[in-house]
Amino acid sequence: MEVVKTIKDVRAAVLSARADGKTIGIVPTMGALHAGHISLIDRAVADCDFVVISIFVNPTQFGPNEDFDKYPCDLDADAVICEKAGADIIFAPSASEMYPSQNSTWVDVDGITDHLCGASRAGHFRGVTTVCTKLFNVVCPDQAFFGQKDAQQAIVIKRMVADLNMPLEIVVCPTVRQQDGLALSSRNKYLSDAERKDALLISKALKACDKAIVGGEYDAEKLVALMKSIIRGGAVDIEYLSIVDTRTLENVSEIEGQVLVAIAARVGKTRLIDNIFVDLNK
Repeated sequence: MEVVKTIKDVRAAVLSARADGKTIGIVPTMGALHAGHISLIDRAVADCDFVVISIFVNPTQFGPNEDFDKYPCDLDADAVICEKAGADIIFAPSASEMYPSQNSTWVDVDGITDHLCGASRAGHFRGVTTVCTKLFNVVCPDQAFFGQKDAQQAIVIKRMVADLNMPLEIVVCPTVRQQDGLALSSRNKYLSDAERKDALLISKALKACDKAIVGGEYDAEKLVALMKSIIRGGAVDIEYLSIVDTRTLENVSEIEGQVLVAIAARVGKTRLIDNIFVDLNK
């Protein structure tokens, strides 16, 4: 496996793979890889002949008071993980490689970025969609792999790809959880033992919501109240707790068809997100 840091080098590697008739997959990451990322790499390796892992902590998706400066980075450890999982190449550019001058061109997806995380993180999704467009233009993959834990991100990227007629498939893979239910996240490293215990209330609330819906409770307001009653049992500061339509990401009053139940909360200083999809059509 090779680690490259320039657009020129990753393009050359992909071009060589294309010349051999190989299909190309990309797993966009910000590094600090864990079992959730490995599940994406495993899927990419299973589906594609040549797999690129991008490792880039993208400055344009962080707000001024967010954790860009302390985001965990360990390229050597990530490289070991990628090689063991069967990836072919890591693309680990610098910020100056991806943004060689002050950016004047941005990709915005209207509407669905106004809700959930977009409501409190101004400019976040503009940074995400712009850097993903750059990565897709550089690598020209057949498939790109994202995790359901970042559900809004996956929905936004799918919409962008459809709207701009990009010739690739977005593959969304299930959230990976630890045995106690905590969704895997690079930011879990920030949690103290006590904070981690409180963080479990997030997945516990989602599980209770799913169970209540299966039991016939379809009133969104009552379901939200149920989840809040569980989360408020610990030191968890809820940013949002919403049940939304999976197409528009607007709040629903009744559970019909497929909905996304999404939570963002701070446990101590650490911001965590988690969600479940519920589909009554199944």
